Amino acid sequence: MTTRWLSSAPDAIVIGGGLVGSAVAYGMAREGARVLIIDEGDDAFGASVGNFGLVWVQGKGIGQPRYAEWTRSSAALWPSFADALRDETGVDAQLLQPGGFELCFSDEELEERDGQLSQLAEQCGGAYSFEMLDATDLRARLPEIGSAVVGASYTPMDGHVNPLKLLLALRKALSNRGAQLVNSERVERIDAQGSGFVVHGQRQRWTAARVVLAAGLGNRSLAPSVGLQAPVVPVRGQVLVSERVAPFLHYPTVTVRQTNEGTVQLGDSLENVGFDNGVTTNVLSEIAARGVKAFPLLRNVRLVRAWGALRVMSPDGFPIYEQSSTCPGAFNVSCHSGVTLAAVHALRLAGWLSEGKMVPGIEVFSADRFLKPYETFAHVD
Repeated sequence: MTTRWLSSAPDAIVIGGGLVGSAVAYGMAREGARVLIIDEGDDAFGASVGNFGLVWVQGKGIGQPRYAEWTRSSAALWPSFADALRDETGVDAQLLQPGGFELCFSDEELEERDGQLSQLAEQCGGAYSFEMLDATDLRARLPEIGSAVVGASYTPMDGHVNPLKLLLALRKALSNRGAQLVNSERVERIDAQGSGFVVHGQRQRWTAARVVLAAGLGNRSLAPSVGLQAPVVPVRGQVLVSERVAPFLHYPTVTVRQTNEGTVQLGDSLENVGFDNGVTTNVLSEIAARGVKAFPLLRNVRLVRAWGALRVMSPDGFPIYEQSSTCPGAFNVSCHSGVTLAAVHALRLAGWLSEGKMVPGIEVFSADRFLKPYETFAHVD
């Protein structure tokens, strides 16, 4: 049943309409909140339309058991989350969750990978399922794998989606639940006022009792105005897309995946280049060569598209979730795993954002973890 409110005054304003902002806004609307989403649009350095589409657990959370558990819980929620979105909107996010592989091209890589996942399993109390496969076992599951691949790790928790379909489904679900969306508006500042906030855009301003910063790299400049810190930096990733080919890859890997439509995506570069979201021939050549090395049948496949996008990265790579202590009702939600964590953002985090329902262990994701006792953050524009 579609619910709409007679009043246009929102209970909460979510700044940022990408996958992170849309997922938390959708979750808050499910909790009954009247939500306004402000999205900068095409002028923003958005990662939502430039990511690899993985729902990925494997390898995440080394050194931080809470993040490993948080990621696993999101992967477990994804089937019901995808079903709910499809039932509400008719849009299928195309979730496939058969498990996933990380390919290794040397015995040293394979040994290192085994050690990493064993460490994760130990810190998770054994609640972490994975397999290490040699070349023979791997070929039984991925017949088109190249001879240069000596083995791989596999976990049954991993999968992939169509991120554009996911964003469309979230937007439609938000509209169905009466949320308001303001497009192509840049938020310039936020003022705490009484028991709420005034959000100033380039052309308008809005008031609400709660404000959620989900603007990715834009959080860095907005956070200090409400007593928060978002020490995030851009990390560029480049992606190649091929023409449609006959189905050959029924599992996602970290660097190569085949979509439902038959195209092949190749990627996984990590570059510290500031705010340059362009593409470079040397990196794209490396990505293509690695893809052919992994799956030789791609050698003569035509490439039809390339793009670069900026990930949102904290100093330790883990998310930042925090409510302001000086401006209660203002929240920072910064993370680079907008696809993987979409389910947990909508179904678990949103209750904290809209009604203050505490999420066990959420405090470990506070930005205070980056401070030493004698330090304060130095904000840099």
